[in-house]
Amino acid sequence: MHSSRVRLQLFVKALLLQNLRAIIDKWSPKLRETANVNSKSNEETDRQWLTLAQLPRFSLTKLAIILQTNNLQVADLFAIDNEQLQFIGFSDVQAQRLLSPDMYLLDKSTQWLCQPHNMLISVDSQLYPQPLLQTDKPPILLYGSGDMQLLNTHQLAIVGSRNPSAAGKQNAKYFAQGLSQSGWTVTSGLALGIDGLAHEGVLQANGKTIAVLGTGLNNIYPKRHNNMARRILDQSGALVSEFAPDTPARPENFPRRNRIISGMSLGTLIIEAAIKSGSLITARYAIEQNRDVFAVPGNIHNILSKGCHYLIKQGAKLVESVSDINEEYQHLALNFLNTQQNDLQKSARQSLASDKLLDSVEFETTPLDLVVERCGMPVAEVMSQLLEYELRGLVIAVPGGYLKLGEK
Repeated sequence: MHSSRVRLQLFVKALLLQNLRAIIDKWSPKLRETANVNSKSNEETDRQWLTLAQLPRFSLTKLAIILQTNNLQVADLFAIDNEQLQFIGFSDVQAQRLLSPDMYLLDKSTQWLCQPHNMLISVDSQLYPQPLLQTDKPPILLYGSGDMQLLNTHQLAIVGSRNPSAAGKQNAKYFAQGLSQSGWTVTSGLALGIDGLAHEGVLQANGKTIAVLGTGLNNIYPKRHNNMARRILDQSGALVSEFAPDTPARPENFPRRNRIISGMSLGTLIIEAAIKSGSLITARYAIEQNRDVFAVPGNIHNILSKGCHYLIKQGAKLVESVSDINEEYQHLALNFLNTQQNDLQKSARQSLASDKLLDSVEFETTPLDLVVERCGMPVAEVMSQLLEYELRGLVIAVPGGYLKLGEK
């Protein structure tokens, strides 16, 4: 919850950012033509935006204020000397960097833009994600590869633990597939664990997904997800980053990445998270951005459930199915009815399972001998039935036994 003062500050910043495109359209006639969203801007304009993005502690809000207050166009900023730049609102360090940018970084970024399917999404572009523009600290530009039209589709973020349990892995794919089938674009961070599984679930459902990186797009992180990144692009998805293409993995950049994930999305779903985790940082950003937060509950003894339970106590919506999320967005033109019917059909199929045997398996790892003891069935029959249930998605074999997945 925000205090009245914080809400007022956010409202004022939102008004400034809402007016930014009108300001740029009015005062920057040489900028990118937005009528054709597939065209690329000229090199000079790109270099101007790349230079602005280099400035330390320089925000989009500050740019809007400088342009509006001084009745300037963006190109004018590059024809002003150091003293004048400081007079209109730039710090000394910012003015120096504007006049003498890192040419190596500019050249590398320009070379990256020459490659097919790579684009610079500056704030003047119609492709810039509008939900992100309404947040407190949107980036001045985004580097994008793939289908940039996805940036302004209805997005739902999925994030969670990098070391999820077997149930968490199943839940990540289940929610990702169901949301994708409902018409959502699923957004996540390409990280190990829940993030990667969410992307994988969408790919398996032939849906659309956006991966927001905490590195440059030339440095996919983690490396083992290089193939997944290629598959996302092959399936008309998108890769996005606010960092220059060759930026390596740095710890401080991943929390910054998280605000983009939540900022582009209407809601954020947390699937397994410890109390101190990057997923809760994303949830905090979502709350500050006035976005919905959803959380999947878990076993009270599982440390990975603590973060979700904390969020639920703070007002996040507890969700057990995709329909629990979709019912919050009935005003959107998405394929919710199809997903609800799929949920009912799947539950009906699962209800055919033997309750006696299924009830003998817990939502935590249950040894085979304990399952046999509880259900009173011969070992061979239990193993045969468990194999059938595993194929149906009711249970999963894990080290030490079996784990119930529930009737999702």
